[in-house]
Amino acid sequence: MILAALGLLAGLWAGLIRLGWQLPPLLLRLPAQHGPLMVSGFLGTLISLERAVALSQNQGGGRRIYYLSPLLAGLGALALFFVLPTAVPRGLSTLGALGLVLIFGVIYSLQPTTDHAVMGVGALLWLVGNGLWLAGRPIFRVVPWWAGFLILTIAGERLELGRVLPHKRITRHAFLAVTAVFLAGLLLSLVAFDSGVRLAGLGLIALGVWLLRYDIARRTMRQKGLTRFIAACLLPGYVWLMVGGLFWLGYGGQYVAGPVYDALLHTLFLGFVFSMIFGHAPVIVPAVLGVQVPYTPIFYLHLGLLHLSLLLRVGGDWLLWLPLRRWGGLLNEVAVLLFLLVTAVAVRRGKKNEKLGK
Repeated sequence: MILAALGLLAGLWAGLIRLGWQLPPLLLRLPAQHGPLMVSGFLGTLISLERAVALSQNQGGGRRIYYLSPLLAGLGALALFFVLPTAVPRGLSTLGALGLVLIFGVIYSLQPTTDHAVMGVGALLWLVGNGLWLAGRPIFRVVPWWAGFLILTIAGERLELGRVLPHKRITRHAFLAVTAVFLAGLLLSLVAFDSGVRLAGLGLIALGVWLLRYDIARRTMRQKGLTRFIAACLLPGYVWLMVGGLFWLGYGGQYVAGPVYDALLHTLFLGFVFSMIFGHAPVIVPAVLGVQVPYTPIFYLHLGLLHLSLLLRVGGDWLLWLPLRRWGGLLNEVAVLLFLLVTAVAVRRGKKNEKLGK
């Protein structure tokens, strides 16, 4: 968790520098590592840790070997802070991704379900992306694979939670079909980058439509408290997923830097992925750390700020209005930090309530 937090904070700092804010770089190479720090250093470590905890608990007595995956991913991020050959941090991150693939192999052998298969494929995409990064491919060619890792992990989790819904066979086949389109786009991007990104974008749009139509969040939105908050995180996230897909479909590989490229990425990584994180944190944190995160309406503060600031940022990207983009990006990070603060306060309140209960 400490390594994941370090990756997040360093990634956020690097992101502000890349947006044009005049901040001390801490390390001259730090701004260029924004993507690896956020994806492998923070999200990869966190997802691997969540699965390692769940699997070790499931197998009675715990299997410490599963924790190698998040440890290696976190060490890969830490290695970016030192003057080391590039193969060291990239190799560690790749080994961390390999560990997650193996973890999902064990999970699937225990519970061979479609949702676990989808999440396992997501882990495989992370491994391929890190392998390309290790091989020296430019980051813009690696990012679609990293995005696929996060998108399929989340989609698989939603499919898992949606087992309570009586989905028809054709509905599940439609999910697999749109996922196949997205994967086909990633594979095509290896030989025809522009066409591959556009095809993957079409898959993202279709996946967003499927989630918006069939995810359980449409029903839970009518409930109260934490259940409604989670739905309020998921539904706009699906809209951002479709918006990101539209950007991928419309622009393809034409932009590998600059404002349009910024919109291509952050509609997905912020609008979709972080919205999902905000919604799932009250459930994941207790599972990983064993501490409760009591719901409070204040949760809507960082959620609202995330989406409003992202609208400003994407608007600045679209209009090529750099000050609007810069301020939108700053408020994006304020929303993430506010989320961390509110969650920490909620955890402390939960511990206090537990003591009073005892």
